[in-house]
Amino acid sequence: MMTEFARRAVTEPATVLEECSWLGAAIDDDTAAGRFASWGASTVIDEHTGGPVVPRVLFEALHARAGIAATWPVGNAGLLHVYGYLLSSVPTPYGLKRDRWLDGALARAFGLPDDEFVPWARASSLLSRVTVAAQDLLARPVRTADGPSGRMRLALGDRSETDAVALVYGIDERLITTFPVASASAVLEEWDAAPDRPRWNAAPAS
Repeated sequence: MMTEFARRAVTEPATVLEECSWLGAAIDDDTAAGRFASWGASTVIDEHTGGPVVPRVLFEALHARAGIAATWPVGNAGLLHVYGYLLSSVPTPYGLKRDRWLDGALARAFGLPDDEFVPWARASSLLSRVTVAAQDLLARPVRTADGPSGRMRLALGDRSETDAVALVYGIDERLITTFPVASASAVLEEWDAAPDRPRWNAAPAS
């Protein structure tokens, strides 16, 4: 299902958003509730591939639906990392970006049911569920550092009940991204080697 939506989103993004309550209507609900304010700025240019993870037409359609002013390639991290990634068909070294919401690994890493982040599995919006889980973990960072855009915070979940670890990254009080990682120690080693470097597609300082 997501493969077909992603294919069509390249040429008819507004139609795809309108067709599914867990896309367009969910974004409407998030906008009305002010949830996007909990997320910072992100670039759609992936740090591993060097290219955009969603096409410009979809980037613009998402921000138009949410009523958020954005200038390509920098937009709202929640909008891009949650709904944009759902519709991304660009392969990365770690697979498709949408897998974090659909395969259950990240949900389990947060200690939640496998389908917690499947967008159509709950009446509440996907962004609302992700925001709650991510904010709760980010309140207990394991690393902080001052970067060019603000105070960067890294939080890592407990590995005790899952093979994956939930990672949450934010700048100041805003979320940037969350995804599962295989090794918390490897993440910490990378962070400690360059603690003041923005990462995980956080937008550079303007």
